[in-house]
Parts: sequence; C-alpha cells; structure tokens
Amino acid sequence: MDGVVGLDIGGANTKAAVVGEDGVPRVASAPYEIWRNPESLGPAIAGVVDRLDVPGAPVALTTTAELSDVFASKREGVARVLDAAQTALPGRELRVFTTAGALVPVGAARERPLEVAAANWLASALLVARTVTDAILVDCGGTTTDLIPIAGGEVVARGRTDLERLRHGELVYTGALRTNVAAIVQHVPIGGEECPVAAELFAISADAYLLLGRLTPEQCTCSFPDGRGTSPGDVRARLARVVCADPEQLADGDLEAIAAAVEAAQVVAIAGALERHEPRSVVAVGVGAFLVREAAERCGLSVRDDAGPLSGPGGDVAAAVALSVLGRG
Repeated sequence: MDGVVGLDIGGANTKAAVVGEDGVPRVASAPYEIWRNPESLGPAIAGVVDRLDVPGAPVALTTTAELSDVFASKREGVARVLDAAQTALPGRELRVFTTAGALVPVGAARERPLEVAAANWLASALLVARTVTDAILVDCGGTTTDLIPIAGGEVVARGRTDLERLRHGELVYTGALRTNVAAIVQHVPIGGEECPVAAELFAISADAYLLLGRLTPEQCTCSFPDGRGTSPGDVRARLARVVCADPEQLADGDLEAIAAAVEAAQVVAIAGALERHEPRSVVAVGVGAFLVREAAERCGLSVRDDAGPLSGPGGDVAAAVALSVLGRG
C-alpha cells in the first residue's frame, strides 16, 4: 500500500507524515491544545493532513490526546478523538495503532479503547528495530521522553501502558518544550548562590533552550505561559519570573544560569533512566535529541546515526513517520 498518511494526535500537537518509496518523509505539524477547545480537534486534524497533499490516501493513526483532563476518562478521550478523525477525514480508510503493534479498524479501536491509548512510542520503536538490532531508542519530544529497549531486532519494552512505562523507567515526563521549569528544578543559581524557584507555571523548558540557542523559534511549536512569543525579551521575562523577578533585577548571566540549570537537570533525569536499562548504544530522536545525546555522553554510551526515516526532521514527528511506513505493511 503506497502513500499511507501517518497521523499522531497529541494533546498539544497534531503531527502527520507520508513516506514515499524513496524513504524520504514529508511531514506536517501544528500546535493544538485540545483542552482549550476540544470541539476544534477535527479541523486541526484536517488542516495538518491536507498540508501533505495526498487526497484520499489511507490513514494510520495513534493518539495520546485522550490523557488530557478535558476528558473524564481515557475511554471518553479515545472515543472523542476517533469521532473527530472520522469527521475530519471522510472517505478515507482509517486504521488505529494498538499497544500490541497492530493496526485495527476504527470499530475495533472503539471496542478496545485502552489498547489504543498512548501507543505512539511503539510505532517508532518497531520502525527502528527493522534496521537497529540492539540499542535503546530515546525519543525526547516536547512533553515526554520515551526510552524503548530493542534487542535482537525486537522491541523488548517491559511496559505497554503509560503507568507501566513510568514504573519501568521507559517513560520520563520531561520534554524539551512544554515542561514547567518548576517541575524540573527546585533551585537555580542567582548571583552564584542557590535560590528556590516559585512553584508557578511562569516558564517552560522551551524558554531555557531558546535563551541558550539550543532551539530555534520555529522548533518551539508550543504556547507559552504568558501567552506571548519567542522574542528574546519575552523569553527573558518568563525566566526571570521563575525567581519572582524582572530581568532588570538580575545580574548579567543570571538568566543564562537558570537556563543552564534546567538543561543540566533534564540531562540528569534522562541519564538516570538510561542507567536503569544499561543499553549498548542509543538512537536519539525528537526535538530534544540534543538532551539525549548529552545524557548518553554522561553515561559513556555511543549515539547511533542510523535511524532511517527518523533521522533529521523526521525524528521530530517520529510516530507519524513510523506509522506511514508500517501502514504499508
């Protein structure tokens, strides 16, 4: 089957991809925070898929949006996501990815909603396992970091649900864009001394990496706590509020020190998860792949560059790219 659209419907971003016979992915992504306006999910899906310009192509989809607290339960969330997808993509064949690694019709997905919730990590791992026999795939996205062991060309993750994966160190709830700085660090250096941070949503990880130059504004497909943008002034104001200040109240270098502390803490968190698995090597993908590389270096591990279609920009929409490939059979 040619021209399958891979669709990853998240709570904060909607991502789509199609991989041609040449193995090169075309990708589209748009921020969409489902808790703000759940009724607009259908148009968000249609808009992203339409950007790929493959009218009528079948769709293989996965969802993590069901975890949003706008829904009373994951069962309700899955049903609402499937409703939106069917409304947005009329006339297309839709199949839904499960935590068992299968693509099933929408009717079957509705009957087994907990088996299709948060299965996107497995799609990426199955694709990588086709070419990488022994490694750990680490996908650091905007919100979370997935660590998926591969051995003998098989995915050997212990967990399947998010709960199981959290318990086994296969899901770390830290990401390069949306994570609240106050959830990453409790103290930051100000004037060379440790200062507690405010337990408020004043700044997010994207602010740290914009200030440090690790990410570009174009990579920051997220909204910011104050509703403002990615200009240096906006970024500096948000980071200053982490310690209840304005930039003018801080000395030169203090904001950079805050951002560096955020990066160091996220690297430590990912490295700690890696150490639980003792992998031989790491495949790093996602918008936060730079954090994974730093964590791997901290653990003395090599980072592989053979992620196939997930190398480069494809890694930022890894599940969508993987589903486009897996959907062809």
